Amino acid sequence: MVGAIGAVLQQIDSPLKVTFLTDCWTQGEHRAYTTIGLLAGEHLCRFVSTNANTNIEDLFAVLDEDNESHQTLIVLDLSCNASERLLLEAGTRLYTKFRWLLVDSRIAEGSDWEQWQQVLKNCPALVSSEVFAIVPESEGAVRVVQVYRVARDSELLAEEFLLWRSDRMVREDLRTEMVTAVRRQNLHGHTLRASMVITNPETIHHLSDYRDKHIDTITKVNYILTNYLASYLGASVNYTRVSTWGYYNSTTGLWDGMIGELVHGAADLGASPLFFTTDRIAVIEYLAMTSETRSKFIFRSPKLSYTDNVFVLPFDTHVWACIIAVIVGSSLLLLLTLWAERRVTGSQATASNPPPPANADASTLLPNLRDTLLMMYGASCQQGSAMLPSSCSARAITMLIFTVLMFLYASYSANIVALLQSPSTKIRSLEDLLASRLKFGVHDTVFNRYYFTHATEPTRKALYEQKIHGAGGGGDSFLELEQGIERIRQGLYAFHVEQGVGYKVISETYQEDEKCGLQEIQYLQVIDPYYAIQKNSPFKEHIKIG
Repeated sequence: MVGAIGAVLQQIDSPLKVTFLTDCWTQGEHRAYTTIGLLAGEHLCRFVSTNANTNIEDLFAVLDEDNESHQTLIVLDLSCNASERLLLEAGTRLYTKFRWLLVDSRIAEGSDWEQWQQVLKNCPALVSSEVFAIVPESEGAVRVVQVYRVARDSELLAEEFLLWRSDRMVREDLRTEMVTAVRRQNLHGHTLRASMVITNPETIHHLSDYRDKHIDTITKVNYILTNYLASYLGASVNYTRVSTWGYYNSTTGLWDGMIGELVHGAADLGASPLFFTTDRIAVIEYLAMTSETRSKFIFRSPKLSYTDNVFVLPFDTHVWACIIAVIVGSSLLLLLTLWAERRVTGSQATASNPPPPANADASTLLPNLRDTLLMMYGASCQQGSAMLPSSCSARAITMLIFTVLMFLYASYSANIVALLQSPSTKIRSLEDLLASRLKFGVHDTVFNRYYFTHATEPTRKALYEQKIHGAGGGGDSFLELEQGIERIRQGLYAFHVEQGVGYKVISETYQEDEKCGLQEIQYLQVIDPYYAIQKNSPFKEHIKIG
């Protein structure tokens, strides 16, 4: 027996912490097993005494403290005191944490497999377990098998591991596949219980016929995947329907919906994928992302004039500065020219040829700043001027500035026309959305109501309280899908909906030009939903591989 245990340790061929739970072995046997354990791979060995008064929970609490429990191999002699009780109370540790090597010195040489079946009939060595049993045979031979059962009430199955005779290995590692989940892929027709979320009663009649694809979409996708998974595992599936994914009720201290069924053992599989949340990770197991989905605010980009002052947008700030500089500079140049001409004209005047009085002609531009700026203002507004200079140089400057301002005015007007027809690109984030004058709506689903009402991030909380709950009295802002999509079409409305579902309705109801200018902004702070199963499920690796 000592040699057979050493052969098992050597054949497992990975670092092990061997724990012997026994009180009926002698010190000589302890030394022999310790020596064999060390020779079989320099494994760490320790002996923990058990007896009829042993507190099983305290014993397992010590073992559970090890962060590398997957390296622990527990050697248990079922003929010792409290061993059978310890094995029965091991619970999930038999198939999730530790390896087990079972020895029963009461089973005589040449015994058949039925005796071990009788010993292990109540042992939950489920399909993911690593439980080895040593079966004595005739002529000093020892057969080592791995035992497991598909379900708690199914028959015990055995896999040949090795054959040991006296002091030598007769046949080593008889397993066909090293990976346990692949080797035990066939679940022999076991019925897996699956819970799926159905929000529309008609969905149950159209799970696989591709009708109403926009209703309970991710449930229908995962229904087909779950059926293929069951076929891969050689199992069948029994579905139960719930109306919610599952949320924690702080009043009752219980989970409802699909998570409640997984937590309370009513289901093995969550056939509708789930979003990650911190509180859920502690009670269920997430395995794989099976179907992408994104829920976002969808809205038609409002006209630029709705979000910005279009009268300052045609020109860049530097262009506006240059235009002002040109007008001021031209005014000063014209004023200087008029002043110089007036001075030259005045010096050439004689008594017989006096200069004309200031008010001789009201249409003549005089050299003062007030009249010059008034003429330039009229030119910039394309309104002309009632006063014009009389000299050639001053008129040349006037013609030049009128021509320049004409082209600027034409460019400005053309830009205004283009901008009035352009969509706004100002709304890019949730903060922009909150600050906008858009109205808001949310697709009326269970998870939307949950995530919006439980938002804690300041911007998201403010958006719900000010734009959704505050605007609609808590009810009007949660709409049916078609109603929300139609409001998007009318404009100035943001509707939170799952993208695949929303765009299906949009493609069927919108004109082509109405699809242009649609924008999206994500609200939910979640990643794609994952397929979930029970915590500590024996089928975890099977389903993950499948």
